[in-house]
Amino acid sequence: MKPFPRAIAIIAAFLCVAQLATWASADEKLKVLIVDGQNNHGVWPKTTQMMKRYLEDTKRFQVDIATTAPKGSDPEYKPTFSKYNVVLSNYNGAAWPQATQEAFVDYMKQGGGLVVVHAANNAFGDWDEYNKIIGLGGWGGRTERSGPYVYLNDEGKLVRDTSPGRGGHHGPQHPFTVIVRDGEHPITKGMPREWLHVRDELYDMLRGPAENMQVLATAYADKDKGGTGRHEPMIFTVSYGKGRVFHTPMGHGDYSQECVGFITTLLRGTEWAATGKVTLPIPDDFPTADNISQRAFGN
Repeated sequence: MKPFPRAIAIIAAFLCVAQLATWASADEKLKVLIVDGQNNHGVWPKTTQMMKRYLEDTKRFQVDIATTAPKGSDPEYKPTFSKYNVVLSNYNGAAWPQATQEAFVDYMKQGGGLVVVHAANNAFGDWDEYNKIIGLGGWGGRTERSGPYVYLNDEGKLVRDTSPGRGGHHGPQHPFTVIVRDGEHPITKGMPREWLHVRDELYDMLRGPAENMQVLATAYADKDKGGTGRHEPMIFTVSYGKGRVFHTPMGHGDYSQECVGFITTLLRGTEWAATGKVTLPIPDDFPTADNISQRAFGN
């Protein structure tokens, strides 16, 4: 046999194996760690399971859960963050052990991903690095020392308001319109310019360092609904070291997390935080400007 055909056959076989390896890598599930165990929202055990199922139903994610002791700082709480592509926080409680805090900060600086949902931005008000990571937070003793209020004015310009005052407020729960401000970001690309979210707490007066932060969508906190009369961040991202953070203040109740807009935002935000890209589609039943879209979760 002449050497050239054999060499060509070997090269072809090698390329085939390489292509298969690429496909296998593309099909590999992203590893998610949900952190929970304490929260001022009593529904947290259910919302953890809801988010776990939403993520796993896409076949894109593999989800583990790390739960703290039910009260107080848990000295045994030591998740191995480095095993995961992204951490999803459904936690608002006592401080983590110092070593766990340091491991988490290192994980983020080295390129880890974080998803912050609703009351997770209330946590750790006196932990400076956490506040830098999440961008904005509420309650937890936050004041002007924590950073400015951040919102959009009526002209759509970002405002960093250094006025004194507490951080974190909301009026009565109600459905509200989410306005996409950056339709080119991978998370929001393809979403309608406006869509109606189901009944939820509309967080306002959030404040924090807000460094390397990009607001993707807002909601108007109507004064008639007890709000600030400002356009408050509802979907935003933060860069921290080499890490990526996706943050949404939505998701107060199990009914709030049944919103197809919330579900879709969660899935796409988690994928982006893990990889910097989004492959998951906008579903056909996504809410419109005039109509909510809700999927009953069941048990």
